Amino acid sequence: MIPQLSHLPLCAAMIGALALPATAQDDVTADTVVATVNTTEITLGHMIVLRAGLPDQFAQLPADVLYTGILDQLVQQTLMMDAHGEDLSKVSQLMLENERRAVTASEEINRITTTAVNDAAIEAYFQANYVNGDDVTEYSASHILVETEEKAQELVGLLDGGADFAALAQEHSTGPSGPNGGQLGWFGPGMMVEEFQEAVEQMEVGSVSPPVQTQFGWHLILLSETRAAERPELNDVRGEIEEALRVAAVEEAVLALTEMGDVDRAAGDALSPSVLDRFDLLAD
Repeated sequence: MIPQLSHLPLCAAMIGALALPATAQDDVTADTVVATVNTTEITLGHMIVLRAGLPDQFAQLPADVLYTGILDQLVQQTLMMDAHGEDLSKVSQLMLENERRAVTASEEINRITTTAVNDAAIEAYFQANYVNGDDVTEYSASHILVETEEKAQELVGLLDGGADFAALAQEHSTGPSGPNGGQLGWFGPGMMVEEFQEAVEQMEVGSVSPPVQTQFGWHLILLSETRAAERPELNDVRGEIEEALRVAAVEEAVLALTEMGDVDRAAGDALSPSVLDRFDLLAD
């Protein structure tokens, strides 16, 4: 039997992968009834949605085996559903409510993002953020990473005395770049941890920073060179732009719906987070 999985978005590629028996395939629709169990109709649409949610390994099954397995599962589930009746456990009721909430919200998100992500919006975002946006600076730097501030200050003294930065990195740095003289190569904004990035952005080329603390330890940073990053072509960043537009559209929609809606969460905010472990509350 093929296991029942969570609902996943339907896509044309998945639909196309579900082969039908050689009977009037040109006339079928999602509403085509493939079986009737007592008074419940099972449609081709039910089968396709179940097919869309299966793990990738099921695509390796022969089409007739997959088709029969899906139909068998839906028939058996319907028989079990009828035998059980309408008296669902509290857990099952809550799961169905959450599932409906998630599926409906997903459909609305899809509607919002489909409208927001179009060629005109992509081009406008590209012009504003890549063509006419501020130049992005990239940095070439090296660093020496040590465990304590005292050790970092000791190395500062050695550097002030004329010691070679790369040689000190090879001898003392605990970071993976140590054997390479501490060289980090080129990096842009957001590629380093925040404290490191902020320090580099305030430095002059050729200078060494005072000790900088991050979650990894204490750093001495040598800024070797800076350059303006090359502006990408639209096709190189189209995926990033589409994702940014989707995120912005959903955030804007949620904000608008929150402002227009009547949301009162005072009772929930007053509870202790530990109540999430009260599984006993779900007992019938």
